[in-house]
Amino acid sequence: MRMRRSEAAEVLPRAFYERPTITVARALLGKVLVHRTAEGVASGIIVETEAYVGEDDPACHASAGRTRRNEPLYGPAGVAYVYLNYGIHYLVNAVTEADGHPSAVLIRALEPLGGVSLMRRRRLSPGRELADSALCRGPGNLTRALGITIAQNLADLTGPASRGRTSTTLRIEDHGNGAGSIASGPRIGIRVGLDRPWRFWIDGHPSVSR
Repeated sequence: MRMRRSEAAEVLPRAFYERPTITVARALLGKVLVHRTAEGVASGIIVETEAYVGEDDPACHASAGRTRRNEPLYGPAGVAYVYLNYGIHYLVNAVTEADGHPSAVLIRALEPLGGVSLMRRRRLSPGRELADSALCRGPGNLTRALGITIAQNLADLTGPASRGRTSTTLRIEDHGNGAGSIASGPRIGIRVGLDRPWRFWIDGHPSVSR
């Protein structure tokens, strides 16, 4: 299954993110993550997400309480929370819900949409080949393909301004795609909170990470 492409695009408003995290995690499927850099623009259709909800969620970074690192989780909604995972990969999340309620949606996989040649240059080493569907499969792979780093932490996904930075070109857009059949199950890559079926993906899509 591949998603329909559309020329119409609207940046998702803050109200989109100010809803329950599970709702947002499902609603982000079919939306388009876009990153503009000096190298060019790369984008992809979101096909897999995970929800992390509050201090009571043992897998959420806020489970140990408020810290300097997890401060973005506490609001406002519609802001990017980017962190370095295991010292190797950057992961990008969209902060959700009301200020003070630490929650976010991890973007786990994309179907490449724009800037595929740029994604390949960022991801591939000499002699290595990947199918388009594998370029943004997995949360660390998609940030590398789109050039997302800690510099995008706190970026405002809803517009051209950002908190504490001069500008941002990271955003999520609605291109009018429907998500089709949505599947759900336990989150992966974690050791706790495995009883919560808060991973969502477009069923049968080749870019889903697993």
